[in-house]
Amino acid sequence: MTATKVAKASEIAPGQMRIVEASGERIAICNVGGTFYAIEDLCSHDDGPLGEGNLKGEQVECPRHGARFDVKSGAAVRMPAIAPVRTFPVRVEGGDVVVEVE
Repeated sequence: MTATKVAKASEIAPGQMRIVEASGERIAICNVGGTFYAIEDLCSHDDGPLGEGNLKGEQVECPRHGARFDVKSGAAVRMPAIAPVRTFPVRVEGGDVVVEVE
């Protein structure tokens, strides 16, 4: 695994997301009430950019067709998506958001 600093925690407010790149992967960093989660920035339904969607609590909604995914597990929780998206380990170190990518 490669750990990569992708943002300052202070740059992503609670309820917001930011698209970052780490080890060639596009990842959406989600701040849910001060806890950070990292999911693949690619809807499993039609490859839409999840990070451009809306963060609704612990779910991200794809901007194309409204599919929703749990940011903790990557599970698809609303149609039309049925397959999960990948999640990545994420932590805050010294104010930096760090993502681990295989």
